[in-house]
Amino acid sequence: MQHKITLPQLKKYDITQKVIEALADAESRAIIFSIIRKGKTASNLSTSLKIPLSSVYKKLLDLENLTLVQVEKTILSEKGRRFKVYRSRINKAEISIKKPEPKLSLSAN
Repeated sequence: MQHKITLPQLKKYDITQKVIEALADAESRAIIFSIIRKGKTASNLSTSLKIPLSSVYKKLLDLENLTLVQVEKTILSEKGRRFKVYRSRINKAEISIKKPEPKLSLSAN
Protein backbone atom coordinates (compact mmCIF):
# COMPACT_ATOMS: atom_id res chain seq x y z
CA MET A 1 0.00 0.00 0.00
CA GLN A 2 1.49 3.33 -1.03
CA HIS A 3 1.40 6.21 1.40
CA LYS A 4 0.50 9.54 -0.19
CA ILE A 5 2.60 12.48 1.01
CA THR A 6 0.62 15.42 2.31
CA LEU A 7 1.48 19.07 1.59
CA PRO A 8 2.71 19.74 5.17
CA GLN A 9 5.01 16.72 4.92
CA LEU A 10 6.29 17.87 1.55
CA LYS A 11 7.05 21.33 2.92
CA LYS A 12 8.89 19.81 5.87
CA TYR A 13 11.33 17.81 3.73
CA ASP A 14 11.48 19.62 0.38
CA ILE A 15 14.65 21.73 0.41
CA THR A 16 13.60 23.67 -2.70
CA GLN A 17 10.39 24.68 -0.95
CA LYS A 18 12.33 25.79 2.13
CA VAL A 19 14.76 27.89 0.07
CA ILE A 20 11.86 29.51 -1.82
CA GLU A 21 10.15 30.31 1.50
CA ALA A 22 13.39 31.84 2.85
CA LEU A 23 13.81 33.96 -0.29
CA ALA A 24 10.17 35.06 -0.08
CA ASP A 25 10.73 36.38 3.45
CA ALA A 26 11.57 40.12 3.30
CA GLU A 27 13.93 40.09 6.30
CA SER A 28 15.84 37.03 5.09
CA ARG A 29 16.16 38.58 1.64
CA ALA A 30 17.41 41.86 3.12
CA ILE A 31 20.02 39.96 5.12
CA ILE A 32 21.23 38.01 2.08
CA PHE A 33 21.39 41.14 -0.10
CA SER A 34 23.40 43.07 2.49
CA ILE A 35 26.11 40.40 2.84
CA ILE A 36 26.75 39.55 -0.80
CA ARG A 37 29.81 41.78 -1.25
CA LYS A 38 31.04 42.09 2.33
CA GLY A 39 30.48 39.97 5.42
CA LYS A 40 28.81 41.45 8.50
CA THR A 41 28.12 40.44 12.08
CA ALA A 42 24.60 39.85 13.35
CA SER A 43 24.87 43.10 15.32
CA ASN A 44 25.89 45.06 12.20
CA LEU A 45 22.97 43.54 10.29
CA SER A 46 20.53 44.35 13.08
CA THR A 47 21.65 47.98 13.19
CA SER A 48 21.83 48.60 9.45
CA LEU A 49 18.59 46.79 8.58
CA LYS A 50 16.67 47.87 11.69
CA ILE A 51 15.69 44.27 12.48
CA PRO A 52 15.70 43.06 16.10
CA LEU A 53 18.92 41.21 16.93
CA SER A 54 17.04 38.07 18.02
CA SER A 55 15.28 37.97 14.64
CA VAL A 56 18.58 38.42 12.81
CA TYR A 57 20.11 35.48 14.69
CA LYS A 58 17.09 33.29 13.92
CA LYS A 59 17.10 34.22 10.22
CA LEU A 60 20.87 33.68 9.99
CA LEU A 61 20.55 30.25 11.59
CA ASP A 62 17.80 29.29 9.12
CA LEU A 63 19.80 30.66 6.16
CA GLU A 64 22.94 28.89 7.37
CA ASN A 65 21.05 25.58 7.68
CA LEU A 66 19.87 26.04 4.08
CA THR A 67 23.51 26.79 3.09
CA LEU A 68 22.53 30.21 1.72
CA VAL A 69 24.92 31.99 4.10
CA GLN A 70 28.15 30.91 5.73
CA VAL A 71 30.40 32.07 8.53
CA GLU A 72 33.21 33.84 6.71
CA LYS A 73 35.35 34.30 9.83
CA THR A 74 35.18 34.83 13.56
CA ILE A 75 36.53 38.04 15.05
CA LEU A 76 37.60 38.71 18.61
CA SER A 77 36.58 41.98 20.25
CA GLU A 78 38.79 43.98 22.60
CA LYS A 79 36.78 42.54 25.50
CA GLY A 80 37.47 38.99 24.34
CA ARG A 81 34.03 38.26 22.87
CA ARG A 82 33.79 36.25 19.65
CA PHE A 83 31.60 37.45 16.79
CA LYS A 84 30.79 35.54 13.62
CA VAL A 85 31.00 37.40 10.33
CA TYR A 86 28.38 36.09 7.90
CA ARG A 87 28.56 36.20 4.11
CA SER A 88 26.07 35.18 1.44
CA ARG A 89 26.91 32.06 -0.53
CA ILE A 90 24.64 33.17 -3.38
CA ASN A 91 24.51 36.33 -5.46
CA LYS A 92 21.56 35.43 -7.66
CA ALA A 93 18.41 33.35 -7.37
CA GLU A 94 15.88 32.56 -10.06
CA ILE A 95 12.57 30.87 -9.37
CA SER A 96 10.32 29.68 -12.15
CA ILE A 97 6.89 28.37 -11.33
CA LYS A 98 5.86 25.55 -13.64
CA LYS A 99 3.84 22.41 -13.21
CA PRO A 100 4.37 20.08 -11.47
CA GLU A 101 7.03 21.78 -9.30
CA PRO A 102 8.83 25.13 -9.10
CA LYS A 103 12.39 25.26 -10.39
CA LEU A 104 15.06 27.03 -8.35
CA SER A 105 18.39 28.17 -9.77
CA LEU A 106 21.05 29.66 -7.48
CA SER A 107 24.33 31.29 -8.53
CA ALA A 108 27.32 30.98 -6.22
CA ASN A 109 28.81 34.10 -4.72
